[in-house]
Amino acid sequence: MSEQKNKRPARGPIPPAKATPAVTPAKPADRIIAPAENKTDKSAGKLARPSAPKPPATKPPATKPPATKPPKVKPSATKPPATKPPAGKPSAAKPATPQPAGAGQAQSDDRSLAILMVVSEAHPFATTGGLAEVAGALPAALGRLGHTVTLVVPRYRGMDAGDPLPEAATFQLGGRIERVLFHQRPLHARVTAVLVDAPELFDREGLYNSGGVDFHDNARRFAVLSRAALEYARLRGERPSIIHAHDWQTGLVPVYQKMHFADDPILGGVPVVFTIHNLAFQGVFPSWTLPAIGLGWEVFTMDALEYWGQISYLKGGINFAERITTVSPTYAQEILTPAMGFGLEGSLRRRAATPGVFSGILNGIDVGRWDPTIDSYLPAPYGAHDLAGKARGKQLLLETVGLGSDPVTLSRPVIGIVSRLSDQKGFDLIASAIEPLMALDATWVMLGSGERHYEAGWRALASHFPERVSATIGFNERLAHLIEGGADIFLMPSRFEPCGLNQMYSLRYGTVPVVRATGGLEDTIIDVADHPDTGNGFKFRDYSPVALVSTLQRAIDTFRNPSAWKTIQLNGMKENHSWDVSAREYVKVYRQAATRPEKG
Repeated sequence: MSEQKNKRPARGPIPPAKATPAVTPAKPADRIIAPAENKTDKSAGKLARPSAPKPPATKPPATKPPATKPPKVKPSATKPPATKPPAGKPSAAKPATPQPAGAGQAQSDDRSLAILMVVSEAHPFATTGGLAEVAGALPAALGRLGHTVTLVVPRYRGMDAGDPLPEAATFQLGGRIERVLFHQRPLHARVTAVLVDAPELFDREGLYNSGGVDFHDNARRFAVLSRAALEYARLRGERPSIIHAHDWQTGLVPVYQKMHFADDPILGGVPVVFTIHNLAFQGVFPSWTLPAIGLGWEVFTMDALEYWGQISYLKGGINFAERITTVSPTYAQEILTPAMGFGLEGSLRRRAATPGVFSGILNGIDVGRWDPTIDSYLPAPYGAHDLAGKARGKQLLLETVGLGSDPVTLSRPVIGIVSRLSDQKGFDLIASAIEPLMALDATWVMLGSGERHYEAGWRALASHFPERVSATIGFNERLAHLIEGGADIFLMPSRFEPCGLNQMYSLRYGTVPVVRATGGLEDTIIDVADHPDTGNGFKFRDYSPVALVSTLQRAIDTFRNPSAWKTIQLNGMKENHSWDVSAREYVKVYRQAATRPEKG
């Protein structure tokens, strides 16, 4: 059936039979890891137990490829750079007929690329989760490979930006004239950050919401970001080799490029790569938003932005970019299915039908920030050659969280968790198995925040088991590093996990991961039961209390064998999950987009 039906898609991936219903897939303006939602739980103080699993009331129809292919875009003729629009007047942006992806034309040699990267958050400027880690580390890795990156990000409250550039961008979106300033800051070799300064839109407490409630104008805020990034390139008069946009907040970048700048000498024909970090967050807004963001009703089709009677910025990115990537190979396959596609599997399958258009690239980690040999948060450095410092880290961790460091406590394995407290991250599964989990001979150290009933439940656990459970609500950089360095086991029982970073931090720190086999967790963790010589952790597939508890018990039993445990630790510590590896894969995608534009 067509996605134009007014039914809503399923409320998340359908896990194995014993799983509970998943999280809501498409709040209008959520992020992958957002501040805690403003929810209350009548049983506050108790760890909530989910009700018996029930199948969805209705199953949405799988989306089908359109009967006809979208119109192709003819490459724009090469022209000298356009003159810059005068300050104070909106730049001309001639509307076009819908022109989804297929127009990329650029240099075909191996010269250095000029990459315009657009993202809604990036370390060290603003961070709510994994997206910011990627946007902070990938440009630096690309710079080390010899490419030039311009990273465009909003200037949120509290960001020190210095004086703005003399040129401002003025453009019209619907009935509004938008004027934004730009601030440039060098970040790394060959990497420059450009902060989009629009105080009315971005000078707020919170990036996407306040108190768990989405900002009412998120549609406008991120439309302005997307358009401003393109206007910045036009003001500078420098044609990029590639435009790389990330997640729903920048999904309009390729839409504006194709609809308004197809013939522009700076932007026309530049290939766009669009990366999906979490398909569950789709930037869904009412259809009447279109005129207000400067787009016509011609894009209100299932081949463009229309999504179950509304519009989706994420879908715009999927349909209008030349190349689509996501953050792990397994997740790339999972989201092509109705169980994990959140109503967009039809659009993704249509694009993936053209070889090379859709792929999964595993995220890397910042090996400079996460390195046990130089980590200043640890009491002593250590590495694969000498693990003595890890024992000191365990002692300091236990003392820091108030659990003591007597011989009995030190002899038990420490299970560490650093996470958003949500169903997606598996906290409903933990809640359903809490009694057998607390019966395990282990100590628990949890750091995280999220849904209020999970926060209250972990506080209650810490109160009930004061000698074996520590719960810190919020985030603390030092404690996060201490958990990675001092824990013996790191638990990630996610319902779904596009990539995950903590399991790779854990491998680097000799902290053995126990994970559910989904997304990037499946791609990075090798179960010792299947590969005794090369295994680096423990995995389970069934989303059930029995599978979770039995796998943790397997890990604890192995911990009692020091020789076997050290082998697992060393297997993980010798792996290379640096961004240099992932950046090379992105460069391959960039060059493919530039030399082999999509034909269908």
